[in-house]
Amino acid sequence: MMATCLRYCQNREDAEDALMETFMKVFDHISSFNHQGSLEGWVRRIAVNTSINKIRSRRLNASLDEVLHETEVTDSVLDGLETADLMALLSKLPDGYRVVFNLHIIEDMSHREIAELLQIEEASSRSQLSKARKFLQRLIHKQKEVWS
Repeated sequence: MMATCLRYCQNREDAEDALMETFMKVFDHISSFNHQGSLEGWVRRIAVNTSINKIRSRRLNASLDEVLHETEVTDSVLDGLETADLMALLSKLPDGYRVVFNLHIIEDMSHREIAELLQIEEASSRSQLSKARKFLQRLIHKQKEVWS
């Protein structure tokens, strides 16, 4: 299973984390294994999905770090925020903001591509992204106040 995780993850540390998470999931959900295929195949599928999620999580964190840096959010605000917390905050963005933010920041699409996909003007895409960044910054500051 380590070889499977290594094929997907960027480095050994991430692969080891994915492997550990895989086996925790296997042990937690072994009762859901329905014996219609091999146990190895079932575990391998969990390892692949866990590794892919690890990649997405790392990419999301890198993208958010970039966005938050651009909006002048300080490191002290980010202390204590986990990926799950950031995902929860992203889910609070209004639909238009969230869609454009995900397409541009997470999926790395250009404003032209987003405009074509959503059938909006490029300027609207840029505006939605700017508003999403400001909205996200306010949400993060509010979350930090709750923790203080």
